[in-house]
Amino acid sequence: MPTKQQRPVSNPLGLAVLALLYEKSMHPYEMAATLKERHKDESIKLNYGSLYTVIGALERAGWISAREKLRQGARPERTVYAITAAGEAELESWMRELVSTPIKEYPHFEAALSLLPILPPDEAKTLLQQRVRLLEEELERQRRKREEACSQGLHRLFQIEGEYYAAMLDAERAWVLELIRLIGAVPSFTRDWKAWHERRSGTKSARPAVKR
Repeated sequence: MPTKQQRPVSNPLGLAVLALLYEKSMHPYEMAATLKERHKDESIKLNYGSLYTVIGALERAGWISAREKLRQGARPERTVYAITAAGEAELESWMRELVSTPIKEYPHFEAALSLLPILPPDEAKTLLQQRVRLLEEELERQRRKREEACSQGLHRLFQIEGEYYAAMLDAERAWVLELIRLIGAVPSFTRDWKAWHERRSGTKSARPAVKR
């Protein structure tokens, strides 16, 4: 699978900033407020510290530039940024790459699965059942959120990241249920796994007490 193309700014928040400035010039506070208003912070990690760091990196890359400084009353001065021609070209190139080309990512759950034998099979099964319950709760939350958005007339185009997220949750739920079935109903799947933990338990119990 292809690896991510190296670019001066690779944080998805940078992509979001470029997309906002593609619409119009904004100062950082307006960028953050707009992302939250549109619920993009559910798909793109957002905090003010990282936002200012990303804006600085985008400016150094020549993709955005400071246009003017605004001051309203006693509020701190705010810098308004605009996207440059190079920034527009980068935004389009970055989007084409992300939409067209799958890349290898490293989800935490995948890391945990790669080390699952550390836990005894019965405990792993119980924890996976808990995960299924939480996935189902999140799926229900997403369903209610979509219904509310539809009732407010929000076009489906602006909900597609939520649809994708829900589809991934549902696929994960189905996969985890199958893993639970394997652990609980297929002895050959857990035979060596259980034996390893039994040997570890026996070794621990056979260790002599530490003399004080």
